[in-house]
Amino acid sequence: MKKKIDDKLTLFYNNLYPYKSKNISKKKNTVTIGIGGNVGNVVKTFKKLFICLNKNSNFHIIKTAPILKNPPFGYKYQEYFFNSIIVLKTDLNPQRCLKVFQRYENRFKRERSFKDAPRTLDIDIIFFNLSKIDTKDLIIPHIGYKSRDSVRIPLKLLK
Repeated sequence: MKKKIDDKLTLFYNNLYPYKSKNISKKKNTVTIGIGGNVGNVVKTFKKLFICLNKNSNFHIIKTAPILKNPPFGYKYQEYFFNSIIVLKTDLNPQRCLKVFQRYENRFKRERSFKDAPRTLDIDIIFFNLSKIDTKDLIIPHIGYKSRDSVRIPLKLLK
């Protein structure tokens, strides 16, 4: 199912986006990730990512948001993006999560040709508990999350 928000924004709903777990997790950390892409069948990629995360014993998927189709920012001469949010529980630390998420990006053929380039899958850590981290490799909360529709709207729609 899809629902137009305006002439540039559309929400997509399927069996995994949005999703809410019925199980309670004993894992200690809550990590909120933003996912995005605009190369290939991104909705199918999101479903495959959900399945991979669900099978990974390091994570318990708590909930997901609907998928938002929205215009690109930064480099504007590319296809619209699909974006969503996934909230996970984990016992991993933020740096270890980053490494795991980068491996998933590579598995789904992410290429980093230039800043804001088209991509098959982008995974950003938006929040990790209430932590504030500012290192060369990782900034949490993610920079710009408050001003980007691609993050703000799916965050607002988490149930």
